Amino acid sequence: MKVDFTPDPQLYPFESRWFDSSRGRLHYIDEGAGPPLLLCHGNPTWSFLYRDIIVALRDRFRCIAPDYLGFGLSERPVGFGYKIDEHAHVVGELVDHLGLDGYLTMGQDWGGPISMAVAVERADRVRGVVLGNTWFWTTDELTTKIFSRVMGSPPMQWAILHRNFFVERLIPAGTQRRPSAAVMQHYRAVQPSPEARKGVAEMPKQILAAHALLGRLASEVPANLGAKPALFVWGMKDFAFRPGPTLPRMRAAFPDHVVVELPDAKHFIQEDAPERIAAAIVERFG
Repeated sequence: MKVDFTPDPQLYPFESRWFDSSRGRLHYIDEGAGPPLLLCHGNPTWSFLYRDIIVALRDRFRCIAPDYLGFGLSERPVGFGYKIDEHAHVVGELVDHLGLDGYLTMGQDWGGPISMAVAVERADRVRGVVLGNTWFWTTDELTTKIFSRVMGSPPMQWAILHRNFFVERLIPAGTQRRPSAAVMQHYRAVQPSPEARKGVAEMPKQILAAHALLGRLASEVPANLGAKPALFVWGMKDFAFRPGPTLPRMRAAFPDHVVVELPDAKHFIQEDAPERIAAAIVERFG
């Protein structure tokens, strides 16, 4: 199925582009000129999440932001499983299709594992790594395991599919700056029906189900990418990826790193602190 929604050009002043991947039609934006910067979103967001960062950076960087299949304006293909390795495979196809070389990669939430899965296979083409409020290893945090099991339970799957729970509850809870009605509508409108929300419903289950991929990334990211310069932009008030348990593992994986703390930002750092994130990317890689 295709989502029928036209973003407001005042909020999302970008040209929509399309890539016919092996699994379905992917929507993405490709704005500006300069070193390529791949921007990977999480759940339940889409390339819209990066809008202010792209506007701030497109005079210095070529900003490429895909919507995963099942998210944003991308297709919801019949037979697609919405597993993390499947998303990474499709994003990897886009990176190869665009011929990205010497590219920076940024990921937040599920964008971390997805961007890292793409990058470990193309390490010679990766210039640097930006990560924020994310992870790339099998979780040993009890609260995270409980979250995955609860969100994968039949009542919560029903709430995600039929009440758009992730958009209606988790985006407001995960932002310090309350999103405007217009911004919320852009997250809501791309998930218009239970059929359109299958990708959103699958991702919390993948915290435990993607055990094999996450276990592989835990060793392959330091081995293949650990020598790259890294930037960590961290929302210090995030309830999901608290800095105490998470940042030490990030630091250990990437010895050449800079940490920029976003003291008031919660989980959706691109909504809470886009200007500071853009400035940090320029300072580190501009």
